[in-house]
Amino acid sequence: MALMVAELSTLMPEEGGYYVWVREAMGPFWGVQEAWWTMGYSIGLMASFPVLFVSYISFFIPALAPGSSTTHASVLAFIRWAVAAAFILSAMAVNLRGARDVGRSSKIGAGFILSAFALMVATWLVRGPAAHEVVGIVTRDLARGDLRALLLGLSLISFNFSGWDNVSTFAAEVDRPQRNYPIALGGALVALVLCYLLPMLAGLSVTTSPAIWNTDSGWPAISRLIGGPWLGALVAAAGVVSMWALFNAQLLYVSRLPFVMARDRWLPQLLANVSPHTGVPKVSILIFCGITAVFAALPFGSLAIITCLLYTPALVLEFLALIILRVRRPNAPRSFRVPGGWWGMICVCVVFFAGALLVLLATMREWTSYPGQLLVVGFVVFSGIALYLLRRSVAFP
Repeated sequence: MALMVAELSTLMPEEGGYYVWVREAMGPFWGVQEAWWTMGYSIGLMASFPVLFVSYISFFIPALAPGSSTTHASVLAFIRWAVAAAFILSAMAVNLRGARDVGRSSKIGAGFILSAFALMVATWLVRGPAAHEVVGIVTRDLARGDLRALLLGLSLISFNFSGWDNVSTFAAEVDRPQRNYPIALGGALVALVLCYLLPMLAGLSVTTSPAIWNTDSGWPAISRLIGGPWLGALVAAAGVVSMWALFNAQLLYVSRLPFVMARDRWLPQLLANVSPHTGVPKVSILIFCGITAVFAALPFGSLAIITCLLYTPALVLEFLALIILRVRRPNAPRSFRVPGGWWGMICVCVVFFAGALLVLLATMREWTSYPGQLLVVGFVVFSGIALYLLRRSVAFP
């Protein structure tokens, strides 16, 4: 995904990113579907961040933890939602100030988060790592031959490593995008792998309990086992900051899609208005925050399923656009290309399409368990088709 985004971002560094790529490569119908599916999955993804934010907050305020008040469960659910709504409002305020403020807050947040996890790993190393034990745990799990667990793991990896294409939608607001996009994507890829691998090794060496490896306990509880209460509190604070920074960045990119679609007349012109001072599409930001607040009432697992089922086909369209534009515009100026010529392109695309198929299989194995989520996905898909049919006479007068 990072290689695909690097090439297409340097070929077309335009506001709207992947919507523009798919539209230029495959026509307006698929361009509209790409943007519509992306906005649909983005709402699910954005809603997951305030939900996880409340989970991290409950480390400091145990009364907010699920099940802490069984006699007033509905009141507790409302309070958790209200905290999530306040979280959304605070991020909205920063986004309304413009992309630079979002970027500054993201850099500060990233520094704090990485420092907390680096300290966790360092504490684990000082206390004597047991890396061979972790290898034994993974080997034994794989030897059990539980395909469902492996497919579930692939779904979670897809969810956690998603978003490479999202940075493309505000390319017109980035200084020297042809130079900076490949550098940023390459550095982020290395950092991301290390940020997942090292804490996982540390955590698995101290516990494999499902009661701790879940979204309600998670990293704060694992860190407390590694270094004590102080480290657990520090990582919980990093989790709070992380969710806020992720939501902020997600809102930045997704709010540009309605703006570009309105400019192409697929959506009402009201959404094409931007602030004369900051260039921010204020109406889009307000609408997305309102819809996200509604979906924040759902549990994390439901949101992950909606995200996965909409994001994977949207990515398929982007990879098809990569192939089509390489064929149609082989000599167009690009400061970055997927290395290895056509053999490199084939390897990248085959690996992606195989992974996408596995993720969809993993998600759909138990489809009868989440009919509500499938209804949401179906509504997004059919409403995207309806949008094209209803607005094509306006977009193409």
